[in-house]
Amino acid sequence: MDWSTDFSGKSAFVTGAGSGMGRAVASGLLQAGADVTLFDLKEAPGDLPEGGRYVQGDVSDDGAVAAAIGGQAEASGRLDYLVNAAGVLWFERDKSAVDIDLELWDRVFAINLKSVVHTVRHAVPFMKQSGGGAMVHFSTIQCLRGDAQPQDAYQASKAGMVALSKSVAIQFAADNIRSNVIYPGPTLTPMQQRWHDDPATGQAIADYVPLKRLGTPQDMANACLFLLSGAAGFVTGTELIVDGGITALP
Repeated sequence: MDWSTDFSGKSAFVTGAGSGMGRAVASGLLQAGADVTLFDLKEAPGDLPEGGRYVQGDVSDDGAVAAAIGGQAEASGRLDYLVNAAGVLWFERDKSAVDIDLELWDRVFAINLKSVVHTVRHAVPFMKQSGGGAMVHFSTIQCLRGDAQPQDAYQASKAGMVALSKSVAIQFAADNIRSNVIYPGPTLTPMQQRWHDDPATGQAIADYVPLKRLGTPQDMANACLFLLSGAAGFVTGTELIVDGGITALP
């Protein structure tokens, strides 16, 4: 069996699925036969992946997340996969912890980290009923290093996601529930609209990447589908770097 093309009979919940990495993951799962709820704050895009169930909602709203995950489990009779791809990076306002507005700090943490608490706490009971499951959470290589032009709320919230994933992996390993993290490198998504607006800057970053290109949402989706699949059945509590080699540079 080709793990990459068969998620038949499985059920998934994907946040941040209105665009970018989340959308690519949801599309891959749908194409591979899974039943999928796409959850995002944005209005439903006009070209939704065929067969997906789109729910508009805020990942920082625990009640909305609970209702959407419960709806997915009820509609499909099970829940096998959770993908946390929602997140914000507010370049113009997210800055050093010394300077940042603390209300903004709290809002970034609510969206990037507390949202993972919301999804996990509501997904786990349904995964237990289904006999197990797998989670993938999208972090960033930025939480592995410092930055002279910091976005400290983004970086710290995404680092917290890694610690939470490890804890979840150990807590629920006996229930056959796996939890892993992807560290994306520079990826051409709507979050990085600046690279569309300024191609020269995007090209300079691509030139810095050892593989000489920016990542794509599909690159991240491919890694995610692997971690969700049975091919990664002995992989839990760890992180997969998908960055074109940046973090291997001296």
